[in-house]
Amino acid sequence: MNGSNSGRMDSRTLGAALAFLAGYVDALAFLALFGLFTAHVTGNFILIGAALADPDHSSVLLKLLAFPAFVGGVAAARILAVVAEKRGGAVLRLAYLLELVLLAGFMGFGIAAAPIGSEAGALAMTAGLLGTAAMGAHSATSRLCLGHLAPTSIMTGNVTQIVIDTVDVLRGADDPGLRSRFAKFLWPLLAFAVGCVAAAFGFRWFGFAALAVPVAILAGLVMLEAPLAGPAQARGA
Repeated sequence: MNGSNSGRMDSRTLGAALAFLAGYVDALAFLALFGLFTAHVTGNFILIGAALADPDHSSVLLKLLAFPAFVGGVAAARILAVVAEKRGGAVLRLAYLLELVLLAGFMGFGIAAAPIGSEAGALAMTAGLLGTAAMGAHSATSRLCLGHLAPTSIMTGNVTQIVIDTVDVLRGADDPGLRSRFAKFLWPLLAFAVGCVAAAFGFRWFGFAALAVPVAILAGLVMLEAPLAGPAQARGA
């Protein structure tokens, strides 16, 4: 399923849009839900350790459940992709729809939970786990359907590749694909950073309703993606 193209959107724009979305959701969840990471889910292990060492630290349970929620999002995306491919469905479109539903749930439960006190109640907990599952689906979709793009949710590898390519450019390396590869990894990194900043201001001004931005991006991607893409198209054939 790797190598799929999303509708008429070019790879650079698509990668930037998805990275902006991931940065936005991760930053908003971090600000709204006691430092919860949704896209960079393994970062929650650090927060769990800090919480366990400090009995007064809140929302340990939310961070403990974040990892299985992320795994659930990945598994759901994989199962959906396998079923859709066997039936000749639009794999990427359905993957976008799954993430859209989960993100809409994150926004809805977050709005219902506000204002959130010193600890996460049931509604806030549900919101956070839906957001984490959405980012699990996002990561799985990137691996399964969008392998031609640079990673859009975890930027560590992108930064590493950009630095390697920068050093090679400066030393005059003879690599005809160097500049295009540099751009491939740079734009998602910049878009992720912009998404983080935008989410900080959005949450300050609008609370959980600011999640309407990534929800709108996903809705647009669903509309752009061909609704009747068969297995061959889903694999980029």
